[in-house]
Amino acid sequence: MDDTGRDGGSPPEPARIGAGAVKGKPEAPGGGLSPAARPAPPNLEQRVTSLSTALRRARIDNAARSSVLADLRGAEIARLEILREQLEPVLAQLPRDCDLFDVAVSPGERPRLFIDQIGFVELGQDCRTYSFLQDTRHGRINICESDKAETMVEAITAYIAHRLIEREKALAADFASGAGAAGAARAAARTQNSRQGGPTQSVLSLQAWRIFLFFVELVGSVTFFGLLALLVLWLYRNFK
Repeated sequence: MDDTGRDGGSPPEPARIGAGAVKGKPEAPGGGLSPAARPAPPNLEQRVTSLSTALRRARIDNAARSSVLADLRGAEIARLEILREQLEPVLAQLPRDCDLFDVAVSPGERPRLFIDQIGFVELGQDCRTYSFLQDTRHGRINICESDKAETMVEAITAYIAHRLIEREKALAADFASGAGAAGAARAAARTQNSRQGGPTQSVLSLQAWRIFLFFVELVGSVTFFGLLALLVLWLYRNFK
Protein backbone atom coordinates (compact mmCIF):
# COMPACT_ATOMS: atom_id res chain seq x y z
CA MET A 1 0.00 0.00 0.00
CA ASP A 2 1.48 3.34 -1.02
CA ASP A 3 1.73 5.73 1.98
CA THR A 4 2.99 8.69 0.01
CA GLY A 5 -0.29 10.55 0.42
CA ARG A 6 -0.15 10.19 4.16
CA ASP A 7 3.44 11.03 5.05
CA GLY A 8 5.52 12.95 2.49
CA GLY A 9 2.97 13.82 -0.13
CA SER A 10 1.82 17.37 -1.17
CA PRO A 11 -0.35 19.36 1.30
CA PRO A 12 -4.08 19.54 0.74
CA GLU A 13 -5.27 22.16 -1.75
CA PRO A 14 -6.46 25.41 -0.04
CA ALA A 15 -10.09 26.55 -0.33
CA ARG A 16 -10.84 28.96 -3.17
CA ILE A 17 -12.01 32.56 -2.41
CA GLY A 18 -14.05 34.82 -4.60
CA ALA A 19 -12.54 37.54 -6.74
CA GLY A 20 -14.37 40.31 -4.84
CA ALA A 21 -13.12 39.30 -1.40
CA VAL A 22 -10.84 41.71 0.43
CA LYS A 23 -7.54 40.50 1.76
CA GLY A 24 -7.96 39.43 5.32
CA LYS A 25 -11.79 39.64 5.13
CA PRO A 26 -14.14 36.94 4.00
CA GLU A 27 -16.21 37.60 0.95
CA ALA A 28 -19.73 38.80 1.57
CA PRO A 29 -22.44 36.32 0.87
CA GLY A 30 -23.55 36.46 -2.68
CA GLY A 31 -20.35 38.06 -3.96
CA GLY A 32 -20.04 41.73 -5.25
CA LEU A 33 -23.09 43.72 -6.49
CA SER A 34 -23.43 44.09 -10.21
CA PRO A 35 -24.16 47.52 -11.78
CA ALA A 36 -27.69 46.40 -12.53
CA ALA A 37 -28.30 45.69 -8.83
CA ARG A 38 -27.23 49.19 -7.62
CA PRO A 39 -30.02 51.77 -6.68
CA ALA A 40 -30.90 53.98 -9.66
CA PRO A 41 -30.87 57.86 -9.31
CA PRO A 42 -34.27 59.62 -9.30
CA ASN A 43 -35.66 60.02 -12.74
CA LEU A 44 -36.90 63.26 -14.39
CA GLU A 45 -40.51 62.75 -13.31
CA GLN A 46 -39.54 62.46 -9.64
CA ARG A 47 -37.41 65.66 -9.87
CA VAL A 48 -40.28 67.59 -11.52
CA THR A 49 -42.67 66.42 -8.81
CA SER A 50 -40.24 67.54 -6.10
CA LEU A 51 -39.81 70.98 -7.78
CA SER A 52 -43.57 71.42 -8.09
CA THR A 53 -43.95 70.68 -4.40
CA ALA A 54 -41.24 73.22 -3.53
CA LEU A 55 -42.88 75.88 -5.73
CA ARG A 56 -46.24 75.21 -4.12
CA ARG A 57 -44.76 75.65 -0.65
CA ALA A 58 -42.97 78.83 -1.75
CA ARG A 59 -46.24 80.28 -3.07
CA ILE A 60 -48.01 79.48 0.19
CA ASP A 61 -45.23 81.16 2.21
CA ASN A 62 -45.27 84.20 -0.08
CA ALA A 63 -49.05 84.53 0.23
CA ALA A 64 -48.84 84.35 4.01
CA ARG A 65 -46.10 86.97 4.07
CA SER A 66 -48.06 89.22 1.70
CA SER A 67 -51.12 88.91 3.92
CA VAL A 68 -49.09 89.98 6.93
CA LEU A 69 -47.65 92.96 5.02
CA ALA A 70 -51.12 93.96 3.85
CA ASP A 71 -52.39 93.89 7.43
CA LEU A 72 -49.47 96.03 8.60
CA ARG A 73 -50.00 98.51 5.76
CA GLY A 74 -53.70 98.77 6.63
CA ALA A 75 -52.86 99.49 10.27
CA GLU A 76 -50.37 102.20 9.23
CA ILE A 77 -52.93 103.85 6.94
CA ALA A 78 -55.52 103.82 9.73
CA ARG A 79 -53.14 105.54 12.18
CA LEU A 80 -52.20 108.16 9.59
CA GLU A 81 -55.87 108.82 8.85
CA ILE A 82 -56.50 109.39 12.56
CA LEU A 83 -53.64 111.89 12.62
CA ARG A 84 -55.08 113.70 9.59
CA GLU A 85 -58.47 113.98 11.27
CA GLN A 86 -56.81 115.58 14.31
CA LEU A 87 -55.20 118.14 11.98
CA GLU A 88 -58.50 119.29 10.44
CA PRO A 89 -59.13 122.12 12.99
CA VAL A 90 -55.67 123.51 12.17
CA LEU A 91 -56.19 123.22 8.42
CA ALA A 92 -59.54 125.00 8.67
CA GLN A 93 -57.71 128.16 9.85
CA LEU A 94 -55.50 128.40 6.75
CA PRO A 95 -55.99 131.42 4.44
CA ARG A 96 -58.40 130.70 1.61
CA ASP A 97 -55.95 131.88 -1.05
CA CYS A 98 -53.19 129.59 0.27
CA ASP A 99 -52.74 126.43 -1.79
CA LEU A 100 -49.40 125.54 -0.25
CA PHE A 101 -50.68 122.62 1.82
CA ASP A 102 -52.40 119.51 0.48
CA VAL A 103 -52.78 117.18 3.46
CA ALA A 104 -53.61 113.63 2.32
CA VAL A 105 -52.60 110.02 2.97
CA SER A 106 -50.69 108.27 0.21
CA PRO A 107 -51.39 104.50 0.47
CA GLY A 108 -48.28 103.28 -1.32
CA GLU A 109 -45.76 100.62 -0.42
CA ARG A 110 -44.77 102.92 2.45
CA PRO A 111 -47.92 104.82 3.56
CA ARG A 112 -47.29 108.51 4.23
CA LEU A 113 -49.28 111.54 5.36
CA PHE A 114 -48.15 114.42 3.16
CA ILE A 115 -48.40 117.91 4.64
CA ASP A 116 -47.00 119.64 1.56
CA GLN A 117 -44.65 118.70 -1.25
CA ILE A 118 -41.58 118.41 0.97
CA GLY A 119 -42.96 117.45 4.40
CA PHE A 120 -44.60 114.16 5.32
CA VAL A 121 -45.28 111.79 8.23
CA GLU A 122 -44.62 108.06 8.20
CA LEU A 123 -44.57 105.29 10.78
CA GLY A 124 -41.47 103.50 12.03
CA GLN A 125 -40.70 99.80 12.00
CA ASP A 126 -42.83 99.22 15.09
CA CYS A 127 -45.89 100.75 13.32
CA ARG A 128 -46.47 102.95 16.38
CA THR A 129 -43.85 105.72 16.25
CA TYR A 130 -44.60 108.74 14.05
CA SER A 131 -41.71 110.32 12.15
CA PHE A 132 -42.18 113.82 10.71
CA LEU A 133 -39.65 114.22 7.89
CA GLN A 134 -38.78 117.01 5.46
CA ASP A 135 -36.79 116.92 2.22
CA THR A 136 -34.26 119.76 1.96
CA ARG A 137 -31.39 120.69 -0.35
CA HIS A 138 -29.00 119.03 2.10
CA GLY A 139 -30.95 115.79 2.45
CA ARG A 140 -33.85 114.51 4.50
CA ILE A 141 -34.16 115.72 8.07
CA ASN A 142 -36.24 114.41 10.96
CA ILE A 143 -38.28 117.27 12.43
CA CYS A 144 -40.08 115.31 15.13
CA GLU A 145 -40.47 111.70 16.24
CA SER A 146 -43.02 110.51 18.80
CA ASP A 147 -45.56 107.77 19.44
CA LYS A 148 -48.20 110.31 20.54
CA ALA A 149 -50.50 111.88 17.99
CA GLU A 150 -50.88 115.06 20.08
CA THR A 151 -47.14 115.71 19.93
CA MET A 152 -47.16 115.26 16.16
CA VAL A 153 -50.12 117.66 15.80
CA GLU A 154 -48.18 120.34 17.69
CA ALA A 155 -45.08 119.77 15.55
CA ILE A 156 -47.07 119.91 12.30
CA THR A 157 -48.88 123.07 13.45
CA ALA A 158 -45.55 124.78 14.13
CA TYR A 159 -44.29 123.62 10.74
CA ILE A 160 -47.35 125.07 8.98
CA ALA A 161 -46.88 128.39 10.80
CA HIS A 162 -43.24 128.63 9.67
CA ARG A 163 -44.22 127.79 6.11
CA LEU A 164 -46.84 130.56 6.13
CA ILE A 165 -44.22 133.06 7.31
CA GLU A 166 -41.92 131.95 4.48
CA ARG A 167 -44.79 132.45 2.04
CA GLU A 168 -45.40 135.98 3.31
CA LYS A 169 -41.70 136.80 2.92
CA ALA A 170 -41.71 135.44 -0.63
CA LEU A 171 -44.75 137.52 -1.56
CA ALA A 172 -43.18 140.63 -0.05
CA ALA A 173 -39.97 140.00 -1.99
CA ASP A 174 -41.93 139.65 -5.23
CA PHE A 175 -43.73 142.92 -4.51
CA ALA A 176 -40.52 144.78 -3.74
CA SER A 177 -38.71 143.39 -6.78
CA GLY A 178 -40.82 145.57 -9.08
CA ALA A 179 -43.76 143.55 -10.28
CA GLY A 180 -46.01 144.41 -7.39
CA ALA A 181 -44.80 148.00 -7.11
CA ALA A 182 -45.31 148.64 -10.82
CA GLY A 183 -48.79 147.20 -10.68
CA ALA A 184 -49.65 149.33 -7.68
CA ALA A 185 -48.28 152.43 -9.44
CA ARG A 186 -50.40 151.76 -12.53
CA ALA A 187 -53.47 151.24 -10.39
CA ALA A 188 -52.82 154.51 -8.53
CA ALA A 189 -52.36 156.38 -11.83
CA ARG A 190 -55.64 155.03 -13.19
CA THR A 191 -57.41 156.05 -10.00
CA GLN A 192 -55.98 159.56 -10.18
CA ASN A 193 -56.95 159.98 -13.84
CA SER A 194 -60.48 158.89 -13.13
CA ARG A 195 -60.73 161.45 -10.33
CA GLN A 196 -59.39 164.28 -12.53
CA GLY A 197 -61.74 163.61 -15.39
CA GLY A 198 -59.25 161.74 -17.49
CA PRO A 199 -61.84 159.45 -19.09
CA THR A 200 -63.97 162.49 -20.13
CA GLN A 201 -61.01 164.10 -21.84
CA SER A 202 -60.27 160.88 -23.66
CA VAL A 203 -63.85 160.66 -24.93
CA LEU A 204 -63.74 164.28 -26.17
CA SER A 205 -60.46 163.67 -27.97
CA LEU A 206 -61.90 160.59 -29.64
CA GLN A 207 -64.96 162.47 -30.82
CA ALA A 208 -62.84 165.35 -32.22
CA TRP A 209 -60.70 162.83 -34.10
CA ARG A 210 -63.76 161.24 -35.62
CA ILE A 211 -65.08 164.65 -36.77
CA PHE A 212 -61.76 165.48 -38.37
CA LEU A 213 -61.74 162.20 -40.27
CA PHE A 214 -65.29 162.86 -41.47
CA PHE A 215 -64.30 166.26 -42.96
CA VAL A 216 -61.24 164.71 -44.60
CA GLU A 217 -63.39 162.06 -46.23
CA LEU A 218 -65.93 164.69 -47.33
CA VAL A 219 -63.29 166.93 -48.94
CA GLY A 220 -61.73 163.98 -50.67
CA SER A 221 -65.06 162.84 -52.08
CA VAL A 222 -65.92 166.34 -53.39
CA THR A 223 -62.51 166.66 -55.02
CA PHE A 224 -62.79 163.26 -56.66
CA PHE A 225 -66.21 163.85 -58.14
CA GLY A 226 -65.18 167.40 -59.30
CA LEU A 227 -62.18 166.01 -61.16
CA LEU A 228 -64.33 163.31 -62.66
CA ALA A 229 -66.87 165.92 -63.92
CA LEU A 230 -64.09 168.03 -65.49
CA LEU A 231 -62.73 164.96 -67.25
CA VAL A 232 -66.13 164.09 -68.70
CA LEU A 233 -66.66 167.71 -69.89
CA TRP A 234 -63.25 167.77 -71.58
CA LEU A 235 -63.92 164.49 -73.37
CA TYR A 236 -67.30 165.76 -74.52
CA ARG A 237 -65.87 168.94 -76.03
CA ASN A 238 -63.00 167.23 -77.82
CA PHE A 239 -64.95 164.35 -79.34
CA LYS A 240 -68.12 166.18 -80.25
